[in-house]
Amino acid sequence: MLDALSEKFERILKKLRGSGVLTEQNIAEALKEVRLALLEADVNFKIVKDFIERVRQKAVGQEVLQSLTPGHQVVKVVWDELSSMMGGEKAGLALAPIPPTVVMMVGLQGAGKTTTCGKLAKLFKSQGKRVLLVAADPRRPAAGDQLATLGSDLGIDVHRLDQAGASPADVVRICRAGVERARDQGFDVALLDTGGRLHIDDELMGELVAVKTAVQPHEVLLVADAMTGQDAVNMAMQFDQQVGLTGIVLTKVEGDARGGAVLSIRAVTGKPIKFLGVGEKLDALELFHPDRMASRILGMGDVLSLIEKAQETFTREQADEAQKRLTSNQFTLEDFRAQLGQVNKLGSLDQILGMLPGGQKLKGAMDGQVPEREMKRVAAIIDSMTARERRDHTVINGSRKKRIARGSGTNVMEVNRLIKQFLSARKFMKAMSGAGGRRQLAQLMRSM
Repeated sequence: MLDALSEKFERILKKLRGSGVLTEQNIAEALKEVRLALLEADVNFKIVKDFIERVRQKAVGQEVLQSLTPGHQVVKVVWDELSSMMGGEKAGLALAPIPPTVVMMVGLQGAGKTTTCGKLAKLFKSQGKRVLLVAADPRRPAAGDQLATLGSDLGIDVHRLDQAGASPADVVRICRAGVERARDQGFDVALLDTGGRLHIDDELMGELVAVKTAVQPHEVLLVADAMTGQDAVNMAMQFDQQVGLTGIVLTKVEGDARGGAVLSIRAVTGKPIKFLGVGEKLDALELFHPDRMASRILGMGDVLSLIEKAQETFTREQADEAQKRLTSNQFTLEDFRAQLGQVNKLGSLDQILGMLPGGQKLKGAMDGQVPEREMKRVAAIIDSMTARERRDHTVINGSRKKRIARGSGTNVMEVNRLIKQFLSARKFMKAMSGAGGRRQLAQLMRSM
């Protein structure tokens, strides 16, 4: 998501940074391109108009035009306004002073509401909280079945009472009973997975208002599909006007959405984006940081989020052990395979590159290659080796290479290339193990 917009912003702002002298005229020309880029990203035209005007007023100020680096000052202005447009600061969930915290999830069918309930449940559980999932869509048994499966996979209790042809009163009763159970049994959080429709209708809204009135949730989160662009923004406005929202979770942002919903939804509705769904897996949920998203759009990367992901994936002990083995001859193909598995936990390489400064250029340099496919091929080759071969590559002779190639669906040339790359990497790491190199590498491993 936002790749195309990010590329355009990088190109536009590069011209400004490269200009020795900025004038109102070349700033106006750049802002025309910015305006077009935002409109093509499906950002609400009124939001674009206001955004461009705010940037223009600040960019032509004396403190910018007369500064030593006017181009960089304009970039800072654009960053400030982008971040402000998306909310300025992160907006976490409001936890109740006395448990349970009741979170009511609302949205249309197909937006990923039930899956998002599972993701939030996993997040709360990782924070040491007891979570109760409440299946509040009795008309659609499949929703209850899906929630029950998620609860089973996560080891989380599910409160469920299916009833064919349930009325709004029945839904209210189920939600009230779920919240009472959470309170009586000492749960910290109750997540209500309410019903959805293909389209907004009065019956749905009436049902949601009745539930909200009955249980008084601390959070009412709308789950919206980022792929729908301005439709997601319009839907958020309707839900907020009729039900009252406290925040929004945008799903499917890992796809090819143009970004209009991410950029517009806070400015139009006044409600903050609290989370982004970045994949199908239950750990693919990110806390939304407007400032970090602005940096990613402008090609500055999001190293803080990448470090946080790494800290969740690697323990300090694992990092120290990896550093120790990397700087010695003990590092084996078996260790290399384990490191590939750890990197996969960070997310797709496409997502990782998106968090690095200049990541768009790195993607372009790949020339259409798919890193995940290459990593799978490498993993398949190593998995086709015996335990002895993984621990001691020197025993891999010609006949063994043929067997490994057959087992991994590759050829001997690819096996040779992997071993050569592995040895080159190990040689480099050993060279880094001198006094200065060791300190630098230790710092790198610990920070990541």
